[in-house]
Amino acid sequence: MRRPAILLPILLALALAVWFLLPFLLPNTAFYRRRRPTRLGKMTNRVMSLYSSLGLPPSWQVTLEVRGRRSGRVCSTVLVCADHDGERYLVSMLGENAEWVRNVRAAGGDAVIRHGRRRKVRLEEVAVGQRAPILKAYLTRAIGARPHFDLSPEAGVEEFERVAAKYPVFRAIDAAA
Repeated sequence: MRRPAILLPILLALALAVWFLLPFLLPNTAFYRRRRPTRLGKMTNRVMSLYSSLGLPPSWQVTLEVRGRRSGRVCSTVLVCADHDGERYLVSMLGENAEWVRNVRAAGGDAVIRHGRRRKVRLEEVAVGQRAPILKAYLTRAIGARPHFDLSPEAGVEEFERVAAKYPVFRAIDAAA
């Protein structure tokens, strides 16, 4: 007996729903250990990167594409944009050793941000002294990043100044500008 054609889309929708609920059901250590993504974390990043590049999630969730410093291939990762004073910023929740941070620095700041469409951007690193209010804005939006910070989003800007040197911040400037 043939199954109805509607069964496949329903199963696909259920599988996607379970996949997107995984971060809320599993502990953070299932995705990151010693400030590095695990195998499950990398797989989740790939799925969320595809989802974000299609333009389906909110506009502050984007896919960053940057050329790998060793392989030369385009590497993509999903990130949360922080808005502060009318500018968009990308923050590394894993700190200085995140691969995308190293790749952006090696590429001289040239990258592409995808959210439905591709936008060439220039990423300029923000000085440590200016990062605190941006980190605060980032943490209010990026719920998944909170376990990587020793602060809550309600903490004062002074507390964010103490940890600002640990988290690289890049301002995204449209390449056409």
